[in-house]
Amino acid sequence: MCYPRVEINLVKIRNNTKKLVELCNENNIDVVGVTKVFCGKTKIVREMIKGGIRVIGDSRIENLKRLKRFKLPKLLLRLPMISEVDEVVEYADMSLNSEIATIRQLSKAAKKKDVRHKIILMVDLGDLREGIFDVEELLETVEIMISLDNIDLIGIGTNLTCYGGILPEKENLQQLIDLKQVIRKKYKLNLRVLSGGNSSSLHLVETGDIPTGINQLRLGESIILGRETAFGKEITDTYQDAMILKCEIIEVQNKPSIPIGTIGMDAFGNKPSFEDKGIRRRAICAIGKQDVSASEILPEDGNMKIIGSSSDHLILDVTECNEDYTVGSIVTFTLKYGSVLSLFTSEYVKKVYL
Repeated sequence: MCYPRVEINLVKIRNNTKKLVELCNENNIDVVGVTKVFCGKTKIVREMIKGGIRVIGDSRIENLKRLKRFKLPKLLLRLPMISEVDEVVEYADMSLNSEIATIRQLSKAAKKKDVRHKIILMVDLGDLREGIFDVEELLETVEIMISLDNIDLIGIGTNLTCYGGILPEKENLQQLIDLKQVIRKKYKLNLRVLSGGNSSSLHLVETGDIPTGINQLRLGESIILGRETAFGKEITDTYQDAMILKCEIIEVQNKPSIPIGTIGMDAFGNKPSFEDKGIRRRAICAIGKQDVSASEILPEDGNMKIIGSSSDHLILDVTECNEDYTVGSIVTFTLKYGSVLSLFTSEYVKKVYL
């Protein structure tokens, strides 16, 4: 076997998808299956489709190209770059947008290819990532979009939690519903999609507090890790270990807990500090910051502590562990969203499907 490796349990991912699709459908909400966190790997996408997703969503055109074989509608989640509009209209049926300059170019590209491109116009409800913040500017954008060739404005949406940490609540999501009514009254346009955010909105679905009218969620973390994002709560009847990391130990030594000599900057420009705990049993795994942040993985052995990492080494304190770890021992870690993202991006970490 080759290490480090991420083991992906496809049955568990399918189960998680099915559970979340059923939960959302009971509330008249469609699920966009977000594939960006695992770089659009087709084996995982296939299980999500079996689980019931109706739309594939990804932030990268490169991933959408890879997923062209799947006949489901595809949504580009990151606002398009003007430099990629030709590829956007070819590989994405729809996209999230907030800039009229980009939408004009999408119109030209779609007309050139003789296709219609659907757009969900993004509204910033306070998280301060993407989206139009000013209502008058939003309405002006809608007015221009209506006149553009080969563009269909199908809905409005928002993103919360990802940057500013702002929680989805009945009050801020209600603003989307109110804006839909304003647009319908002013432009006689009945938007069919109200995209109410990501996995952080699931706590409102579970408690029955999601405003009626929100009919789409874009789910990635909840499918892969069985957790909602707002409070990190586990979702009932889902698996949190559909993906795990396994690493091999390459050194086990008894060493002081404080480096010896004058402490300067580490390899990443930081000046580290240490607590004197005396001589400790330390193990090193063959993985490092180039692959994953040490703060984004959790040892399965509760007595094991992560001390830190360098670019290629993960340093562990195994002093209190009941297991006698030796060179060649395999250590298992559970994952957070950020670690899944980086581990799948790293070409040095094997991906093994179970």
